[in-house]
Amino acid sequence: MIDQLNQESLKKELNSLNLIQLLYKWRLPLAIITVVAIAAAVIFSSPFFIKPKYKSTVIMFPVATNSISKVLISQNSGVKEDILGIGEEEQAEQMLQLLNSNLIRDRIVQKYDLIHHYNISEDSRYKYTSLFKEYENNVKFRRTEYMAVKITVFDTDPKIAASMANDIAALLDSTKNIMQKERATKAFRIVETEYISLEAEIQTIVDSLQFLGKRGVNDYERQSEVLNMQLAIAISQNNQHAVRLLQEKLDTIGKYGGTFLSLKNSLEFKNEQLTLLKTKYQEAKVDAEEFLPQKFVVNSAYPAERKSYPIRWIILVVTVFIVFFTTVLVIIIVENYSKLELKKNFSSQ
Repeated sequence: MIDQLNQESLKKELNSLNLIQLLYKWRLPLAIITVVAIAAAVIFSSPFFIKPKYKSTVIMFPVATNSISKVLISQNSGVKEDILGIGEEEQAEQMLQLLNSNLIRDRIVQKYDLIHHYNISEDSRYKYTSLFKEYENNVKFRRTEYMAVKITVFDTDPKIAASMANDIAALLDSTKNIMQKERATKAFRIVETEYISLEAEIQTIVDSLQFLGKRGVNDYERQSEVLNMQLAIAISQNNQHAVRLLQEKLDTIGKYGGTFLSLKNSLEFKNEQLTLLKTKYQEAKVDAEEFLPQKFVVNSAYPAERKSYPIRWIILVVTVFIVFFTTVLVIIIVENYSKLELKKNFSSQ
């Protein structure tokens, strides 16, 4: 067992020695090829071949809630949501989805004329495919480990990169508000119609009660009680004139009393409805007409002073490694092929 291990160790040492000898034998071609690879990497990673790009970033947190009325004036919830609260995973995912939407992308494309800025031919059959692919390569969105959202923009012009990143962050507010306003406005119109209709119904009831008041019906139960007492007194005193007058009033109350009670109960019920509807009306009005920022910006973008792409030393190291490894592999193949040819020639003799 020990002898076998020693033999394997000896084989490894011999293989390593053979490799070193092989590299030493081919040292001049290896050195020339490595130098050429370094020169090529330096040349082809220069700004003449690869335009340097500058990176700008914006970091922001989503807000915890989207409804202004729910935060500020709603009395329905037991505990109001914090207007300064930072959103969690769900809000961050919603923000990412909105940032990736064509609503924001198309406005950025139009503002910065990215077709020309990215040197895309307008005569190209697939110009928009190329444009959107280039946009996706240069504009990145991701969620950080702290539930913030990071906007990263690369561009050959550092000022444009910073401006685009800040504009994308600003467009998040306007785009989301537009989406919400459309729904909130429709909801407000529905509540407003119902509110105005209920007010009109209440006014009709009030007018009817005023009409009955002119007929002498102001409080059916109280009036009935008082008039019946007075009628009993008049009868006991045999005051026919008073009896006749009181009876006329009782007849009038009897005629309109049922209507009065119905209108009175209906007015109380509808006033309660109006109170509840007025709260909804005020909330819907606030949501339709006002807006709050949808984000907390932690870091705004600024023009970068140093390029972020390409990283020339990485290109240089990777290129030299690949070329050197490939060259060594070719040398090993050539050497083994030469040995096989020598064996064949020797065996044939």
